[in-house]
Amino acid sequence: MQEELINSNETRSGRLFRYQRIILLLEPSGSSEISLMNQAVVRNKARLVAKGYSQSEGIDYDETYAPVPRLESFRLLLAYACYNNFKLFQMDVKSAFLNGDIKEEVYINQPPGFDDPKKHNHVYKLDKALYGLKQAPKAWYERLSQFLIEKGYRKGKVDTTLFLKEHETELLVVQIYVDDIIFGSTNNTLCNEFVELMKGEFEMSMMTYLTFFLGLQIRQTSEGTFIHQEKYIKQLLKKYELSNSKHLSSPMSTNAIVEKDETRKNADPIFYRSMIGSLSYLTASRPDILFSVCLCAIYQLGPKESHLTHVKRIFRYLSGTTNLGLWYSKISLFDLVGYSDADFAGCKIDWKSTSETCQLLGDMLISWHSKKQAFVALSTAEAEYVAAASCCAQLLWMVNNLRTMVSSLTIFRYGVLTQVP
Repeated sequence: MQEELINSNETRSGRLFRYQRIILLLEPSGSSEISLMNQAVVRNKARLVAKGYSQSEGIDYDETYAPVPRLESFRLLLAYACYNNFKLFQMDVKSAFLNGDIKEEVYINQPPGFDDPKKHNHVYKLDKALYGLKQAPKAWYERLSQFLIEKGYRKGKVDTTLFLKEHETELLVVQIYVDDIIFGSTNNTLCNEFVELMKGEFEMSMMTYLTFFLGLQIRQTSEGTFIHQEKYIKQLLKKYELSNSKHLSSPMSTNAIVEKDETRKNADPIFYRSMIGSLSYLTASRPDILFSVCLCAIYQLGPKESHLTHVKRIFRYLSGTTNLGLWYSKISLFDLVGYSDADFAGCKIDWKSTSETCQLLGDMLISWHSKKQAFVALSTAEAEYVAAASCCAQLLWMVNNLRTMVSSLTIFRYGVLTQVP
């Protein structure tokens, strides 16, 4: 916290902090200050955090929305970089939220240990955002977005966290995820210019090759890119004491029946939901377990021992396939292809059908989902059309996102939409 609260420079109107000058004054009448708390984080680091839950909407803040990219955007960027034979880098902004400008009047009390003994009855007025404030993510995104646009970058129309800069036939792509920045270019000079640009405006960490992002392990080689979650799987197996379990060849038996079971004993719902939540995040790189996880997730409200047995089978399958993942080959085509399928009244609880879709760029799998339909289909044709419509919607999103990146490059060509019989 000392790094964020540098009070060595005294000014006449208040103390000069590292990222903002905040004014020390008596509390205005009719307003209430926001308390502060020290939140311990990794490496025994304490951060100055405001108790944002005490803020009132319409008084202390108006809007709080800040866009974040979908995982499909991230995989699409990896596929695009792989196809164009350039590597991606990553760096992050230190204390990113402290750079955001806030428009509202926000007062905070003096943090414990850093209070002024001569003005102990005063509060601080913020000029910039602080961790914990409701509007902090939005303020940071607007600050970064405005800075990049002023420097000649173009914001994506579909994915507003994607920024691009073109120089003749070269292209620089920048993906923003809160304070993490992923970027790459067909010309290394553009990458170096972007790094110097960011370092001149913000305090940045060291630039490295993209190897780990949002729990995904990325291995960029001369032949392609491999995305996996081996480390995460081993942590889950150790957490649930299934590391030494017998390996199975499939996440679910072909003749397995997962339905309501009133005869078995109740399973611990908290433990069951924890396992389902952990597996749900694993589907970011493992589409082979998606259907099984979604099927078991239906019974989170009142799980039985039989449901827990099915979930443990998924873990036993994972214990023997920890090194599986997604492979993006550099020799892959760039045709956009989508597949859709649906069962009919597969759910025995409400008789709804399940849609399953996947979208690929050549041989590179970008997006997939397995989801129960919102209403009961009256025929197999209706169920199939609903699944196809969902697949087309995702394909259109991918087309529009790709157009943002290849608007001036003639490497994209439309593929076909097919359906699994």
